[in-house]
Amino acid sequence: MAHLSDRQREELHKSMLEYLHGSNFTAAYNALKQDTGVEYTPDPKAKYAGLLEKKWTSVIRLQKKIMDLETRNASLQEELSIAPSKRAAMQADWVPRAPAAHVLTGHRGHITRVAFHPQYSILASASEDATVKIWDWETGEFERTLKGHQRAVHDVDFDHKGHLLVTCSSDLFIKIWDSENEWKNTKTLVGHEHSVSSVRFMPGDQFIVSASRDSTIRVFDVASTHLVRTISGHSEWVRCAVPSEDGHLLASASKDKTAKLWDPRTGECKGELRGHDNELEAVCFAPVAAYTAIRELAGLPITGSKDPGAYVATGSRDKNIKLWDVHSGQMIKNLAGHDNWVRALVFHPSGKLLLSAADDKSIRVWELSTGRCMKTIEAHSHFVATLAWGRQKISTAKSNGADAKTGELEKLVNVVASAGVDQTIKIWLP
Repeated sequence: MAHLSDRQREELHKSMLEYLHGSNFTAAYNALKQDTGVEYTPDPKAKYAGLLEKKWTSVIRLQKKIMDLETRNASLQEELSIAPSKRAAMQADWVPRAPAAHVLTGHRGHITRVAFHPQYSILASASEDATVKIWDWETGEFERTLKGHQRAVHDVDFDHKGHLLVTCSSDLFIKIWDSENEWKNTKTLVGHEHSVSSVRFMPGDQFIVSASRDSTIRVFDVASTHLVRTISGHSEWVRCAVPSEDGHLLASASKDKTAKLWDPRTGECKGELRGHDNELEAVCFAPVAAYTAIRELAGLPITGSKDPGAYVATGSRDKNIKLWDVHSGQMIKNLAGHDNWVRALVFHPSGKLLLSAADDKSIRVWELSTGRCMKTIEAHSHFVATLAWGRQKISTAKSNGADAKTGELEKLVNVVASAGVDQTIKIWLP
């Protein structure tokens, strides 16, 4: 009783007296009344009537809930403990395999691009139906449609926190949407004179870089929406422009059959990659994790610079993928195997593999250290236009190897999305 306040003690005594009186336990009622010294007149309408019974049933209900949760927790712990080392190894080298976990439908036009939210299980998709759709990739459920563009939407990208989403369209506009505020279109950027084919946040999220059919690349300030720089040099439609991990370089791919490297701060062209026999559709910087495998493929010393932006991959309508050394401008390897235009490229987080998507309806997995195609996935019923890797960091309980600041261990979850002309998005999960 030491843990009860005077008020709680009085309430308990009165509810017990009410219970004993109501149950005709007269002797017990009188004895308790005498021992506690509580002045109490039984009243079936008083707040103490039935109070003891209510408390008792609540306790039993809570106990049952706790037991159910403990049982569920035990079964989940058991599931987690099954061969964790084997599962971890499988996770690190995981690649998509048929069938897809979810097939998302709802767009009424070709899907041009998909992008994963950096923190939540959210996927954004852009389409020629002039809309952007937001999905939950974990459950496969549709969440909402973003309307604002008047013509086909060609690209979509999240900032590094996932607070903002940027899109671009044939209507010449670039739009910024606020995921924290009902996905409202908060800013519209203008400057291009023809279809805007790609848009990306630069590292740091202060600027965005866009590429257009007007043959230019443009850099905009996110806060002011002002055009900061126009980069010219391609003679034809620029299909896409992407920043290196540190933001010191831009790589662009164009209809003029070349890829170019630029300094985004000055607009200076730092290099040109020539070798494809047709229009380029995709360009992608290799992550630092891939350098060892690429150097092995090139016959270079394994040790070397770890600076971002050293190697890029390009994909073309000539059906080939090429790996390039950015500093020398030399081609390292040509990856042949697709039977149609190569439309999208993404490096595997392990750095050992490259994934490609093409108009032959397939996704291919290439081993970087040898350049051979390890796997072909028959992915869609029509051209595959876009591919994205959403390897997410999920914080788990405190553990050794935990983040020094937060004390949380980061667990990586693999997920890949692909989409295209068949108007479906496929979510590939382990």
